[in-house]
Amino acid sequence: MDFNEKKVSSETVYSGKILNLRVDRVELPNGNMTAREVVEHAGAVAVVAQKEGRLLMVRQFRYPVGKVLLEIPAGKIEKGEDPLLCAARELIEETGYEAGEMKLLLSFFSTPGFSDEVLHVYLAGDLKYRGQKPDEDEFIQVEELPLERAVEMIGSGEICDAKSIIGILAVKSELVSLK
Repeated sequence: MDFNEKKVSSETVYSGKILNLRVDRVELPNGNMTAREVVEHAGAVAVVAQKEGRLLMVRQFRYPVGKVLLEIPAGKIEKGEDPLLCAARELIEETGYEAGEMKLLLSFFSTPGFSDEVLHVYLAGDLKYRGQKPDEDEFIQVEELPLERAVEMIGSGEICDAKSIIGILAVKSELVSLK
């Protein structure tokens, strides 16, 4: 069966600083018509940073969910920016650490049901402190956790965002290393 949907028309209904929203009219495989709301996003990076056997995490308030979350460092890719360079920039901004080694772990769609955002998750090691440089609107506390504690916190729901869960479990699975 052909699962593809054919775009018939498209209208941008919102253009913002970090995302756009468009509504596409599509023809389904059975010939019926429907609307698809699509959040357009430039993409993002996240970094599992290992320092002396511990993970660097950031604690910050996340307005959309109304909670303070513990996450791996992350940020939005600027237009035309290389994801690896973005990951290095975000790591320094949020934690103050520069990575001597950085490796792409995996890339994934965050929410493909309504967004085209791709997240690239990197593993960083050989860290050297250079000084934290958060954005003007970021209030971040850096914390260090042993990998096993981070895995426990996923199980208890204390770490509950997808990029952090995916990154931490990718490292835990021993499928990846900087060696």
